[in-house]
Amino acid sequence: MLAACLLTLRQIGDPAFLGPLVRGVIGACIAFLGLAAAAAWLVGWLAGGEGWLAGLAAAAGGLMALGLAVWLFVPVVLALSGLFLDSVAAAVERRFYPALPPASGAGLGAQLAFNLGLALRFGLLSLAALPLALLVPPFGAVLLWLISTIALGHGLFEGVAQRRMSVLESRRLRRQREVPVLGLGAVLAAMALVPGLNLLVPVLGTAAMTHLMHRNTGGMSAEIRI
Repeated sequence: MLAACLLTLRQIGDPAFLGPLVRGVIGACIAFLGLAAAAAWLVGWLAGGEGWLAGLAAAAGGLMALGLAVWLFVPVVLALSGLFLDSVAAAVERRFYPALPPASGAGLGAQLAFNLGLALRFGLLSLAALPLALLVPPFGAVLLWLISTIALGHGLFEGVAQRRMSVLESRRLRRQREVPVLGLGAVLAAMALVPGLNLLVPVLGTAAMTHLMHRNTGGMSAEIRI
């Protein structure tokens, strides 16, 4: 796990990481702002649709929805992982694993279904933890971190692995490496709790999980072995 993190940091300035990072940020902003706008309209409509009271209710609804979107940051990342996963993993493989054959794994439909299904499951778990977070904020933050650890660990590792194997094979490999996968997921989940730093989680997490998947495999460059 430590090696995967260190190798990722060595490549953090790679131009190939910039495009996926920008797309991920734009995608997340569109999703968050869209949710806030929809909530503002709905609350305003329920409040009568006109007048200062309806406007105030709409603004409050939009702010609450935006706060909820931040709480659901990790599920949103998993749902949008297709925006960054493939190109980041490919950049890591070009630099550190040049002897690998072209990626040919699970189909696009299977990967999309996996990402959306995982995002939905962990989104519901995060929503279930929200009342506890409002009542006991410290415990709620720890619970969110635990949920995010599993979500990011499983989601990003299996997503990367599916580039080169089937969904079932990726799950089997993840279970074989469960401890380092969850360890790396814990680091990423801690980053996801920090505003600003959380925007780096999708790209850095994908890169680190790519290294973790190829651990102890052939085709690595001399740069890794040094």
